[in-house]
Amino acid sequence: MMIATCKLSLKAGQRQLIQDLDWLVQEGECWSIIGRNGAGKSTLMRALAGLRAPDGGHVSLGGRELADWPLDELARQRAFLAQSRSDAFSYSVIETVLSARHPYHDNRYWENSDDHAIAIKSLEAMEVADLAARDVRTLSGGERQRVAIAAMLAQDTPLLLLDEPANALDLAHQVSVMNILARLCREQGKTAVMIGHDLTLAHSVSTHALLLKGDGRWLAGAKAEVMQADILSDYLGHPIDVIQHGTRSIFIPNEETA
Repeated sequence: MMIATCKLSLKAGQRQLIQDLDWLVQEGECWSIIGRNGAGKSTLMRALAGLRAPDGGHVSLGGRELADWPLDELARQRAFLAQSRSDAFSYSVIETVLSARHPYHDNRYWENSDDHAIAIKSLEAMEVADLAARDVRTLSGGERQRVAIAAMLAQDTPLLLLDEPANALDLAHQVSVMNILARLCREQGKTAVMIGHDLTLAHSVSTHALLLKGDGRWLAGAKAEVMQADILSDYLGHPIDVIQHGTRSIFIPNEETA
């Protein structure tokens, strides 16, 4: 078991977003969280990262409740990519990525050569190594997103929690980033849980999906069982058609609405 929830309840004010979520994510699995705006996807992601207290139930990581994890140990187990970020200081790109190595420093402050090698390798994977000396505040939205993902890779945790990793990326980088995440799960046994709105892209890289209705209801399972047209149409509040193109499933909104 990598991460699990037991009778998890999450609310937004008086509105019940998620009710009694019993959910188990195993090592090597790649999950997509799918739902309408306001359905509780980001709220759930923050709860999984330990950044938001549940309104009921609990989250456990490796069989141990999140509240029982010391923060430095937790930072070596899970990495979290937020949906948005604010850069208040003029850090360079390489400094931003190196900051993700701090959980491994113990009593030393400065990074060593291994940290630098990992940071450069992560930047290269995101195709932004040439920006290493740039001030992060001068980057485009897509460049900044790839730097953030590079920092997550440099943190080198077994669990990756990503809130809209394809946000602000052009088409080519959307595909490459998602493929990298899927490959990390498949080849290195890492576990990824991510939020996205592109159903076709999510289906192509995910092994499983968690659907959120936004009124407490949820459905979790293998993507073949959960990402079906009638089920998605219900959870997303709009008719969805699925077209098979070779081995790929392409999801498109049905425009024949009343």
